[in-house]
Amino acid sequence: MQSQQPMKNITINKKEIDKFSKLASEWWDPEGKFKPLHKFNPVRLRYIKNTLMNKNMKPNSRPLKNVRILDIGCGGGLLCEPLTKLGAKVIGIDASEKNIKIAKAHAKKSKLKINYYCATPENFKFKSKFDVVLNMEIVEHVDNVDLFLNKSSKFLKKNGIMIIATLNKTLKSFIFAIVGAEYVLRWLPIGTHNWNMFVEPIDLINICKKNLLRLEDLKGVKFNVITREWKISNDTSVNYLAKFKKF
Repeated sequence: MQSQQPMKNITINKKEIDKFSKLASEWWDPEGKFKPLHKFNPVRLRYIKNTLMNKNMKPNSRPLKNVRILDIGCGGGLLCEPLTKLGAKVIGIDASEKNIKIAKAHAKKSKLKINYYCATPENFKFKSKFDVVLNMEIVEHVDNVDLFLNKSSKFLKKNGIMIIATLNKTLKSFIFAIVGAEYVLRWLPIGTHNWNMFVEPIDLINICKKNLLRLEDLKGVKFNVITREWKISNDTSVNYLAKFKKF
């Protein structure tokens, strides 16, 4: 499947939005179509928590108290809710109206105060700046990654942190993330990912640099077939996490 040609001032890829909108009702089913993301959630949540916690801060039930976070491409709220429980003040945006409806309903059920909006970085209007912007498993689903990250960076205050989780564009990622995960193991619906839209770390770093974002950390994420869990690794050839600081 070929990606659509990027439009000048739009990052939305309609095919990608439609794809995830059709699956919206399954966001919170740990055994449903988003089961791999539920498995992946603990390692990315742990990375975010460890990144944002002050080294001198005593661990407690709300270590991210009052940290202002914007989760772009929040889906059904799988990250927004646990981050809110850790004390953060979270806003989630997503281009799919169905995803936002699911996220709002689940937050209400969980009795959590989270503001959700159906929006993209280029059309989201918000006056205040954020301490943290999250782009988790989203840049490989948008058109015009340059514009997407440019607009995303505008919401960060100086010295703010952007964390990006995505897929490297390698032969290994094609074999593992598409052939293996979609066609062989059936962890994901066929067509979930388009390898042509994957982003190499060097390209991501260069785009971010143009938007005053300096790389501070780059880690790979690997699946341990024995423990059946994801873990942080130095191997960035498939999944990777990147932390940037705005200067």
